[in-house]
Amino acid sequence: QVQVAESGGGSVQPGGSLTLSCRTSGYTYVNYCLAWFRQAPGKEREAVATINNDGRTAYADSVKGRFTISKDDADTSQNTLTLHCNNLTPDDTAIYYCAVARGWWADTRTMRESDFASHFDDWGQGTQVTVSS
Repeated sequence: QVQVAESGGGSVQPGGSLTLSCRTSGYTYVNYCLAWFRQAPGKEREAVATINNDGRTAYADSVKGRFTISKDDADTSQNTLTLHCNNLTPDDTAIYYCAVARGWWADTRTMRESDFASHFDDWGQGTQVTVSS
């Protein structure tokens, strides 16, 4: 059974930084994609950043240059996904979700597709990020 669990959310002032983590386990696909999504109140869920098993990354234009996604798969029984968020603004306030797409890769083009989230099989419960002064 695939398990996905986020941590690291919180409150920060504009211009501050946060690091989100996600522990994933229970899947054995050679090819996979790990991603961070977010959903702000009254807005649709949007993809923030993705990383494939080969290390290729993709970012939403709104976070490019400010957010960095990475993964640690040294432990073959689990994969830890991290999102370093810098220079945060109130527009970054949202619930952030970690997700796993088994047997599939993402890129910048597919991130812009309306059904992008449908490729992801397993989701965490989400962690709140609030940016305010």
